[in-house]
Amino acid sequence: MKVYLDTCVLSRLTDKPSHPRILAEAEAIEQIFQRVSVGELEWIASTVLEAEVRKNPNIERMIDSLDLLVYAATRLVPDSQALVRAHTLQTIGYGAGDALHLAVAEQGAVDVLLTTDDRFLRLTSRGSGSPRIHVENPVEWMKRV
Repeated sequence: MKVYLDTCVLSRLTDKPSHPRILAEAEAIEQIFQRVSVGELEWIASTVLEAEVRKNPNIERMIDSLDLLVYAATRLVPDSQALVRAHTLQTIGYGAGDALHLAVAEQGAVDVLLTTDDRFLRLTSRGSGSPRIHVENPVEWMKRV
């Protein structure tokens, strides 16, 4: 099974567990990485993800997230169709980063894109832009797999 993790997911691992939701999401993400490490899941990353991670002003958190990229089976580069798709998604209300993540995950034909971003989840759950892949919160997804 191919999974795509957005920047919010990687960042969740370095967030302070000051709220039960943050703790639950971090635990689910750690379980996902355990499954990636034993080959049960295939993590598909992208240059979009790497570029967003590099923008983190907290150097330690940035390095921690970049270090995780070694576990990605593939690092996709958005093709011209993905860039057009991302632009279309932006025009209907997706943020620039979310649009790029969704477009490149569709390009990679992943089974699920995982995010902790509520706005992103709301848009995809409503079918905005007709997402071609499933988008879900890691906690909810891990309950089913």
